[in-house]
Amino acid sequence: MLSKIPFDIKKIRKEDIDKEILRTGIIAELDAINLYKQMAALTTNKNIRKILLDIAKEEKTHTGEFQALLLSLDKEQKKEMEEGKKEVKELTGI
Repeated sequence: MLSKIPFDIKKIRKEDIDKEILRTGIIAELDAINLYKQMAALTTNKNIRKILLDIAKEEKTHTGEFQALLLSLDKEQKKEMEEGKKEVKELTGI
């Protein structure tokens, strides 16, 4: 993982540990997506590129899995994500 784990486990309240684990999983998957896409852009081998891009796509699924679990555990996160969607729609129309 390219990112450093963003928390000191000793400082996390017991009821928040699972949320932090899921957030760290999301970070790891996003790092993996970026790494595979960067390597795919560098290689001149079409087979390697094809596999790297396929794996990057799978990592996006993993990100969604972690996010779905996180939203089920963290109601504030879910509420704020919805607020973010509204703001994007207001500002961009999409």
